[in-house]
Amino acid sequence: MFQVLACGAVVFPGLFFAFRRILSSVFKHWSDADVVLVSERLVSSIHAVMATTVGAIVVSSCRGNVIYDRHWLATHFVIWYGVPYMTYDIFAMYLSHYHRFHVKGHEDYEQHSLRTINSFVRREFLLVLHHIALLTILLPVTLFFRKDQGDFFIGCLFLTELSTPFVSLGKILIQLSLQDCWLHKANGGMVLLTFFMCRIALFPYMYWVYGQHYGIPLYSVPFHLPLSANLGNACILAPQVYWFVLLCRKGYRLYRRSRMQDLPSAVTDSSKDN
Repeated sequence: MFQVLACGAVVFPGLFFAFRRILSSVFKHWSDADVVLVSERLVSSIHAVMATTVGAIVVSSCRGNVIYDRHWLATHFVIWYGVPYMTYDIFAMYLSHYHRFHVKGHEDYEQHSLRTINSFVRREFLLVLHHIALLTILLPVTLFFRKDQGDFFIGCLFLTELSTPFVSLGKILIQLSLQDCWLHKANGGMVLLTFFMCRIALFPYMYWVYGQHYGIPLYSVPFHLPLSANLGNACILAPQVYWFVLLCRKGYRLYRRSRMQDLPSAVTDSSKDN
């Protein structure tokens, strides 16, 4: 068991520190906060690609019988890489938070302390809670309470990571001062599309698939499931809806800003024509 856990416990921190060393030597003008942020985003993208690939394999393998079909990755990926990654990511997010305020010269961030940890938890409470919930809820459900059923739905939950590489790419492009290029705009559209499809619409889809298996309509599925299953899905879905609303607001602000920037140039071109 400990050798299995060591897979992710070594891979993700190892990649993180490797990226920090490489980026700091390539982009010498970057601060520690910049290097840590991009390193964290790159590792998140790697984990997301792994999780999405595993999810696609599990879902495609268990389509015949969504309740009783099994695939070994549904359980073992959570143990090998899911738990170590979530644990690592809390640490990486803290480092990113710490260096962001350290480079700004905040007195409380001259060195690591309980005060900096407390500040991180308060500022990133929802993300930290999300990670802890996955560790304390998804892990026990995956390993002990499923009665060897529902690998298809575990695979669906892995697919929620599909949007992460696009979210990470957006932050990296901003770091590289490419936020005004066409790639950043196209990536923003992909963020909204993949986030909505794989983190929000996915849940009604899973309920629909469950209903199809038992021959019941979609609206009856919540009453057919245990209360704990509905509450668990609601707890996972609620922050996704909140984050999606924030993404939409940010996308709308960027759209308005680009329109305002295009307006003066259009006026200038018009005056030249006249």
